Amino acid sequence: MDDAAAQPMWFPPEHPLAVRVRALCMPYPEAVEAISHGRCTFRAGKRQFAIVGVGPAPAVLFLPDELERPVLLERGDTFVPPYEGAYGWLALRVDVDAGDWTLLAELIDTSYRRVALQRQLRELDRR
Repeated sequence: MDDAAAQPMWFPPEHPLAVRVRALCMPYPEAVEAISHGRCTFRAGKRQFAIVGVGPAPAVLFLPDELERPVLLERGDTFVPPYEGAYGWLALRVDVDAGDWTLLAELIDTSYRRVALQRQLRELDRR
């Protein structure tokens, strides 16, 4: 049984949340999108830097800067997601029409920079 068939797709690739997150993630050097555990994920090469959805919740998972983590957790729209939270990930609740997309873009940038290879970072900084 393939991964997509085994897991429910709360936010399939054509969902407006996935579309908006894709627009933020795909311009990064060597960014790729993959379906993993029934979710759209965005990777810098093989390492994930953004994940769409926490079960049915409209949220985006990201790897925060460790110094910003405590401040982010004080916000009412940020939480430690099940499973990925044990590995340092946080999630930001976002509404497709009213979410804090400026903040999310910044968080995705930090997350990308945390997992990207040096050549990817050099290309990003050249742009």
